[in-house]
Amino acid sequence: MTLSSHSSNQLRALTGSFKSITVEVVINTDNENYLLEMINIEKSFPGVKALDNAQLKLRKGTVHALMGENGAGKSTLMKCLFGIYRKDSGIIRMEGEEINFNNPRNALDNGVAMVHQELNQVLRRNVMENIWLGRFPTRNGLIDHKKMYQDTMSVFKELEIDVNPKIQIGKLSVSKRQMVEIAKTVSHNAKILVLDEPTSSLTDEEVEHLFRIIRKLCDRGVGIVYISHKLDEIKKISADVTIMRDGQWIHTCPSDSISIDEIVNLMVNRDMSHRFPPKTNTPGDVLMEVKDLTGKYEPTCKNVSFELRQGEVLGVAGLVGSRRTELLQTIFGVESLGSGTISLRGKLIDNGSPKAAIKNGFAMITEERRATGLFPLMNLIFNSTLTNIRSYLKFGLLSNHKMMEDTAWVIKSMSVKTPGQKTKIKYLSGGNQQKVIIGRWLLTKPEVLLMDEPTRGIDVGAKYEIYQLILDLAGNGKGVIMVSSEMPELVGICDRILVMSNGHMSGILEKNDLAKPNVQELIMHLSAKYV
Repeated sequence: MTLSSHSSNQLRALTGSFKSITVEVVINTDNENYLLEMINIEKSFPGVKALDNAQLKLRKGTVHALMGENGAGKSTLMKCLFGIYRKDSGIIRMEGEEINFNNPRNALDNGVAMVHQELNQVLRRNVMENIWLGRFPTRNGLIDHKKMYQDTMSVFKELEIDVNPKIQIGKLSVSKRQMVEIAKTVSHNAKILVLDEPTSSLTDEEVEHLFRIIRKLCDRGVGIVYISHKLDEIKKISADVTIMRDGQWIHTCPSDSISIDEIVNLMVNRDMSHRFPPKTNTPGDVLMEVKDLTGKYEPTCKNVSFELRQGEVLGVAGLVGSRRTELLQTIFGVESLGSGTISLRGKLIDNGSPKAAIKNGFAMITEERRATGLFPLMNLIFNSTLTNIRSYLKFGLLSNHKMMEDTAWVIKSMSVKTPGQKTKIKYLSGGNQQKVIIGRWLLTKPEVLLMDEPTRGIDVGAKYEIYQLILDLAGNGKGVIMVSSEMPELVGICDRILVMSNGHMSGILEKNDLAKPNVQELIMHLSAKYV
């Protein structure tokens, strides 16, 4: 007979009354054999308590979703496991044995691997060198390139990854680089694999491929911690869900026992039944006109023409490879213009470089914020004022007072959560980092904002705040062009959607089109037009 501890008092009363009856009592606290246990983990940084008695228990051969807003402590908890951070207190056990890894190499050698949201790869070296970095196969004291190639192909074949091991990894798309990083973890024969936002840059087809890989690994007995803000994926791939908020454990349960709305409410601790703010902006006169825009070098956009109205949010949709990013980069002067024209308020302008574009009233928020948008080791003052640095010069010296004043404006107007202006930006959550970048560009007083995946890797609560900022900017007369891979986001925020396909503009969906029930089918049809 097995009873829970809840019934023990009643049982004692029962056995006391009937002394002739012998009953064996087993208090069932937790009989599960876990692959990984993280118990009462605490971690603090200067001015911030990032983890406060955080918990996670991972079962062998399962996917465990780790959910929470940006800043909830998910990545910090995993970095304590992986040896990037040293926990202040708490216990970590792997297969019943207490562990404390001193560094990531120590973790990898003991069967724990982690694929970070922001990939850390040697971009100028080839794919197989990145996979076997630090453990190259050797023969007679020399690197055995033939064996390295064969071993790489063996892993790729198993995972159905179609990448040339000898190609320079920096020439691959972000999605293929992500797959290479996952292959690297498989080559370590990891028992525990942490995936931090693994699908943020993947197409639907690539996501399904990743899920096939994950299922293969689970069949081997690998335990996977899956961090994602894409709630539909969580329900599809995970067996268990743990929800964190403000560095604390909130709830753990089987994923099939909780709804998406319940997950969101536990994450943000408030009702989020409305995913998008109401559209209060009203598009007006034509602000910018683009005619026959074609980049100088391949791959690029080709003969793209459209108008952007004052106070409008114009979405840009398309499959990976549709040249959405190249369109924004050509407008902003990052990519050289081959032919075509750009007019602002009826006047032809020359955005021959980003510097010229900024002077002409343009701002651009890039897709890879860590690679091209932030200086992680610098504080908020530096990251907030960098783009507008010339305005702080006086007699050849920078005005610290003015820089701090503008940083305070960014923090207040963008609702940035930070201990202070001198906090290094790497300690902020992804959503707060993105707010700083938006605020930085607003200090240049732009008329046109180009936003490439502005909510990538950001949780539902922070997304809502970014959406509200975008609509407020449009409401104040700014023109916003927003690239996004999330169809509901484009429909929920944008006034019109321009669809790109292989560098060409394949169509524009007007306001009336966005109200149609089959709008996503229309977008997908146009996206495949020139493929």
